[in-house]
Amino acid sequence: MSHHLSETLHRLMKRGCDFLGCNVAIMGGAMTWVSNASLVSAISNSGGFGVIACGSMPPHLLNEEISKTRTLTQKPFGVNLIIMHPQLQELLDVCISQKVTHVVFAGGIPVATDIQKLKEHKIKIIGFAPSLIIAQKLERIGVDAIIIEGHEAGGHIGPVSTSVLAQEILPHIQNTPVFIAGGIGRGETMAMYLKLGASGVQLGSLFVCATESTAHPHFKKAFIRANSRDAIVSAQLDPRFPVIPVRAINNKGCQHFVEKQMEIIQKFNNGELSLKDGQMEIEHFWAGALRRAVIDGDVETGSLMAGQSVGLVKKEQPTQEIINTLIQECDEFLKK
Repeated sequence: MSHHLSETLHRLMKRGCDFLGCNVAIMGGAMTWVSNASLVSAISNSGGFGVIACGSMPPHLLNEEISKTRTLTQKPFGVNLIIMHPQLQELLDVCISQKVTHVVFAGGIPVATDIQKLKEHKIKIIGFAPSLIIAQKLERIGVDAIIIEGHEAGGHIGPVSTSVLAQEILPHIQNTPVFIAGGIGRGETMAMYLKLGASGVQLGSLFVCATESTAHPHFKKAFIRANSRDAIVSAQLDPRFPVIPVRAINNKGCQHFVEKQMEIIQKFNNGELSLKDGQMEIEHFWAGALRRAVIDGDVETGSLMAGQSVGLVKKEQPTQEIINTLIQECDEFLKK
């Protein structure tokens, strides 16, 4: 699929496209249960760069997902691995034996030996930077590209907005391609970040309602219905019981989570529950909730992880159309 890019847009995206090996420097954000072979191949076939979300998959399932993706596209795609996965080494071995071209590390800073291991097999490494210090550290330890993802994004998030992170990081990271993620829903914004020096962008929420996304119809409907203000960050009621910030569409599950915390705090204050047990209950509240929503369509009590750009998702449409629209908006904006 070749896009008729204007001279300007072609120039602005060249570095990102060369690095990813695709026609348009748009990465598909890796979303657990959503970013599978079907959606990933659709993004890559549409000129972008799909990324498989490994999430908590065991190695044999990742292996199958990569093989499945390969049958659906000849184009390059990446694999997103969570650093804290108990079988990370085996997952890396799968990526190596499958000759994956790009690995995205999420949820921390990859260790030197893992970077070394992938580099020996010519695999490109992408890391997330929630601050300039971490971006510089990633550059130092040999990460090949950096994604900066702001507070507007869906799922696990940091506290600083995308636009502020872009201003903090882009002027100081010159030698490494930087991709911007979090809150991008239109081509004009993409153009703005490219003009600021980004090599490309990453979008997640906008692809959830792609025709090729296998997310449950109820999950897609929730995305189409939601406004940007509905994508809220998980509430923490008491600092003694910390809650990891996750952005998702507000639903009954979110309200139950608040009630659950109130109940735990009450029990703890009455000496009926230990701090450790209370924390365990809070941490386990959302176990399996994302799968329930995406796969089973339980949008009431499941987890509807979504970024604020969910407000810009208006209908179900083919991935190719989503990417074409972004490119068109971007190009028209640059012509102004």
